[in-house]
Amino acid sequence: MSGLVQIDETPRLGRKRDPSRDAEIQRCAVEVLGEVGYEGMTIEMVAARAKAGKATVYRRWASKEDLVIDSVACMKRGDLENLPLPDTGTLRGDLVALIRPHSIEDNEKKMRVMGGLMSLLSRNPELSDAVNSAIVEPRAKINRVLFQRAIDRGEIAPECDLDTLSMISPSMVAYRTLIVKKPVDREYLVSIIDGVILPAVGLRPGTA
Repeated sequence: MSGLVQIDETPRLGRKRDPSRDAEIQRCAVEVLGEVGYEGMTIEMVAARAKAGKATVYRRWASKEDLVIDSVACMKRGDLENLPLPDTGTLRGDLVALIRPHSIEDNEKKMRVMGGLMSLLSRNPELSDAVNSAIVEPRAKINRVLFQRAIDRGEIAPECDLDTLSMISPSMVAYRTLIVKKPVDREYLVSIIDGVILPAVGLRPGTA
């Protein structure tokens, strides 16, 4: 009929989502979180840092909490997963060899992020799991490998509690950073090795 207007029902596709923006937004969210904490953080701050529109962020994450959980879960493990583990022949030598300037800087960043999340961690198990996976477990995993090596070569007793030993340095670093508010440097990390870890496994401090 001449009076009818034909309607084009072909679906119109919008602009495709750029997945590369997700990683950038998450990186900026972690930066802002470490600087101002969860309570002070806003979606607007993250959007501005990522040079993205506020709507762009909300299309990906429905809330600030969702953004934080995803961003923490996707945090890079720093150099811990990319560099070969030291194998000096002694437990002390291996532990000391792990102390690298970049590792210290990466750890400080992660501790600031953890500090920014303190108000949220107690009421959000999902976030606690993400923090453990991204911040605590990578270092503890490496420590367990080094302790197991020491057991295998007969340097320390096989009865050593690897899970507890592996958490000594991450726990003390977190306490010093978050509670005491003091920096973590090479001297402090070596003092943990010589004053706590080696005596705990029955070894005397060396001079590496």
